[in-house]
Amino acid sequence: MKTKLIALTLFSVTAAVVAAYPAFETLDLKRQAPAPDTNPVQPLLAQHRIDLVFALDTTGSMGGLIEAAKEKIWSITSNLAAAQPTPVIRIGLVAYRDRGDNYVTLVHDLSTDIDSVYTTLMELQAAGGGDGPESVNQALDDALNKISWSQDTNTYKVIFLVGDAEPHMDYPNERRYPQILADARKRQIRINAIQCGQDDATRVSWREIARLGAGAYLQVDQSGSAVAISTPFDSKIAELSQALDETRLYYGSAAERAHLQSKLDAAKKLHAGASTASRARRAEYNLSASGETNFLGENELVDAVDSGRVALDNIENDTLPSSLRAMAPADRKRLIEQKAEQRKILRQEIGKLSRKRSEYLEQKVKELGNDEASLDHKIQSVVKAQATAEGLRYDDGAMHY
Repeated sequence: MKTKLIALTLFSVTAAVVAAYPAFETLDLKRQAPAPDTNPVQPLLAQHRIDLVFALDTTGSMGGLIEAAKEKIWSITSNLAAAQPTPVIRIGLVAYRDRGDNYVTLVHDLSTDIDSVYTTLMELQAAGGGDGPESVNQALDDALNKISWSQDTNTYKVIFLVGDAEPHMDYPNERRYPQILADARKRQIRINAIQCGQDDATRVSWREIARLGAGAYLQVDQSGSAVAISTPFDSKIAELSQALDETRLYYGSAAERAHLQSKLDAAKKLHAGASTASRARRAEYNLSASGETNFLGENELVDAVDSGRVALDNIENDTLPSSLRAMAPADRKRLIEQKAEQRKILRQEIGKLSRKRSEYLEQKVKELGNDEASLDHKIQSVVKAQATAEGLRYDDGAMHY
């Protein structure tokens, strides 16, 4: 059984998900100059991307870790978002147990809508298992082949395998991890293996998985070393974040609006069920350039009109939000302007409080001492090096907790 502290270690940590560690394998991936162009055309730079999937053991012994994941996913994404150039971030999830449990794997595809991933995490509960090996091979196979990985070459693609039990190697009609990881290498998808606990058999297989997956092996110690701190600013940030969410309006076809309503519903569920600290972390991520996609989604009316991308008068009435259809054009315009101004003020307030929150956390971490030896920093080092190899740069700034 893992303690909740161990779990927090891992995911707060797994969270720091953006960093560099030297001990891993890297995927192997004079003429006369013409006269200068007096009006050169600047080439379009392909946007960098991060595709990150957690393959997470959800058997009974992993309860504390799952709860930690619910707390720390926003810290993970905020650390990812600190890269330059600003990346498009997609997160996915493969929850796994074993044959005979009520499921073997549950797959949540990669998405920029981190809220949807979070609500999936909120529903996960630890159960089953208890008989030693688990369906690790199936989890890795699904993480590779049931996930919509980017085909863009400017993408850092990575799986974090997180668990405490070795793979079943005796199941018939199932691909085994050496073959699966060979396929992953061909597709330039790394696998980092994070072992929970001290099981010797798991250590052997996890190390081999990391080696074959061109990734890193990390282990969560029984004592743990997570940084899980609430701050005096969390409650107000969470409150402002909820108000910011309520400024969103969506337009489009009936099908598009129905899809986007599910995004609004996910945010409501999150505000109703997530911890105050987690909501504060989410607010910080949503202020980042990468996090704006999670906040806005597609066809967000206030941003589209305020930015000048769309003229309100050119939008057909039946594609508007139902609350705007009966309004006079001047009243619609006024409402959009009011929401845009409210959004600006809320973002400024959240940004100001988030900076105070970061300063508070930085001081608290210093007081704890020896934070550079924590798993948080080890994982940060691993991912930083891996992402750098894919063209992303991370400064040596403070971590997000």
